[in-house]
Amino acid sequence: MLTEKFKEVLLSVLPIVAIVFVLHFTIAPMETSLLLRFVLGALFIVVGLSVFLLGTDIGITPIGSQLGKGVAKSNKVWIVILAGLTLGFFISIAEPDLHILANQIAGVTGGIISNTSILIYVSIGIAVMMTIGLLRIVYNIPLYKLLTGIYFVIFILSLFTSNEFLSMAFDASGATTGALTVPFMLALALGVASLRKGGKASEKDSFGLVAIASSGAIIAVMLMNILGSQGEMTGSLEVDLEGSTSVIQPFLAHLPVISQEIFIALLPILLVFLAYNFFFLKLSKKRLNKVLKGVLYVFIGLVLFLVGVNAGFMEVGSVVGYTVASLDNNFYVLLVAFVLGLVTILAEPAVYVLTHQIENVTNGYVKRKVVLTALSIGVGLAVLLSMIRILVPGLLLWHMILPGYILAIGLMYVVPKMFVGMAFDAGGVASGPMTATFILAFVQGAAEAIEGADVLLDGFGMIAMVAMMPIITLQLLGLIFKLKSGKGGFQPNEE
Repeated sequence: MLTEKFKEVLLSVLPIVAIVFVLHFTIAPMETSLLLRFVLGALFIVVGLSVFLLGTDIGITPIGSQLGKGVAKSNKVWIVILAGLTLGFFISIAEPDLHILANQIAGVTGGIISNTSILIYVSIGIAVMMTIGLLRIVYNIPLYKLLTGIYFVIFILSLFTSNEFLSMAFDASGATTGALTVPFMLALALGVASLRKGGKASEKDSFGLVAIASSGAIIAVMLMNILGSQGEMTGSLEVDLEGSTSVIQPFLAHLPVISQEIFIALLPILLVFLAYNFFFLKLSKKRLNKVLKGVLYVFIGLVLFLVGVNAGFMEVGSVVGYTVASLDNNFYVLLVAFVLGLVTILAEPAVYVLTHQIENVTNGYVKRKVVLTALSIGVGLAVLLSMIRILVPGLLLWHMILPGYILAIGLMYVVPKMFVGMAFDAGGVASGPMTATFILAFVQGAAEAIEGADVLLDGFGMIAMVAMMPIITLQLLGLIFKLKSGKGGFQPNEE
């Protein structure tokens, strides 16, 4: 099982390594120590991701599913609300991607916006919206209607939000739904949905929770700006083209810090599950040990993955972005941005969980490869458009986000309803750890190099674009399925 995951992850990470090597030997040469750290980081990522995915299968997913069933069995609204608020807050604050983004924001703004405030605001927003998402499943509220209402509120709030905070708000939404939260939320939603009506017919209800929850991050950061008193801000990024000469030292420096962060992040969810098991679930010793082993794998996998990302990937990302954007011809930076988006999505761990679940729920009708191809093209275009925004002065994030979401919401009314949940969930999972680290660093490095661009205003917003494009591309995929299947449209599991 581990060997299978290892091969799968290796094949996904290799294209990024290949791109970096091609750039190193052509237009963006790097220091040898930096390149070696990148290779070592890639190795950490492959091993870490494989172990993490195995741990998710036998640890996090069963925990989410059992807690979801427990919430549904109680048949009490106050338990759904309490569980949504508690689990939503703890799973969000445990998400490594959110920690990465919060640190990036704190760094670029020189600490004016602290990482703690981002973590707390976003986690509260996620908790509130995840509760609304669970109540939607319980009360069978159509997803497209709820999402239309939510995005209308976001549109109104955006009128009062500064451009800097708008970028950060949508980026926070994408970063929140990462490697840890997505499998947990999908399993939790599936647990609640499976007991409502029973059978496959209700499994489609499990899609959409990630999308609703991630909108909480957008609303929270917008309110943080509207209610707060932050003045005008500018940002900058230090790009060290030489970097540390030691290959091993950055890994040793990150290991204890990340281990502690992941331990603290996973502990509340584990304690909630153990308490639930002790009082209600009472799993056999063998099954409990298997779940605990899974959580241990998740811990080890996440630590290795994040150490690899932080000690090897991020630095190379910003150096490559800075170097390629400094070249005379802008064509190179646009091409590299598109190709990076195209391949990076394949290395996102949460994408594996979602695409497998889509294929499973649709009984193989929606092929995993088709979903991956649509996501890949969508994310490639998203990173390309983000780079165009940096290159063209005066082109702001909302110039792209507003028409994009109008199209996304409009499509909800014509595509088969099951694709709506899938598409919005895919938008959340597409922007996982690889995007929050390597591509974000690449884009910010490029923003630092391009004259007239601002790292804070233009460097953020890329994750928002990456989160939006899969919503459009997967819904278009749904439209094609509908048109191909004739008058009746897409039948299985449709509302």
